[in-house]
Amino acid sequence: MSKASVEAQHQLDRIVALGYPDVADMSAAAFRSLARPLVEALEHADLDERILLVPTRELVSPESLIARTSINRMAGFTTMPPRDIASFLPQDGFEPPEGPFYIVVEPHTGTKYTNREPDVARKLIDSDGRLPLTLEEGLAIATQHPDWLREKNGFNLLGSRSADGRVPSIWMSQNAPRLGAVWPNSKHTWLGNAFCMARRGVSLFR
Repeated sequence: MSKASVEAQHQLDRIVALGYPDVADMSAAAFRSLARPLVEALEHADLDERILLVPTRELVSPESLIARTSINRMAGFTTMPPRDIASFLPQDGFEPPEGPFYIVVEPHTGTKYTNREPDVARKLIDSDGRLPLTLEEGLAIATQHPDWLREKNGFNLLGSRSADGRVPSIWMSQNAPRLGAVWPNSKHTWLGNAFCMARRGVSLFR
């Protein structure tokens, strides 16, 4: 198996153990079968383990996922109502590839863009040839790499935005991951602006 497919399988095992099939209202076997084509495609992809397996919101709703993150057994939380979380939609150009699962290549919490207003950081990310992460992708980081929140920084997710202009954010609060939101002209010393190098769906490997 390739490094990428091994990593994707490992991440799939983790979210199954965290109850994602229940969120999707299906059996664990059925849930795994939806990811199998992508995991198999990664066998022949020129990628290493620096990937992130992301389920789309059509499969699992983002408002149900923050509570499935944890750090030192402290469960993630939010004070936003589910309808508010659901309002953060991918912006033009940052929509997920087709399929119930896709891959984010080389995800990063955006240390380079810490303490930048979201609108300023978005321009910097664009000029550096990178792609801002979406809400779903940020939740995947908090799920698969909660240590990044402690060791690096919290992060804004500029690839998603609500109708009122806010962008979702994830940071440490009360020793646990917290999902919140910031205004596009605000900046915080502890928040980076997360990015990746590419998004790949199973059709993009053929």
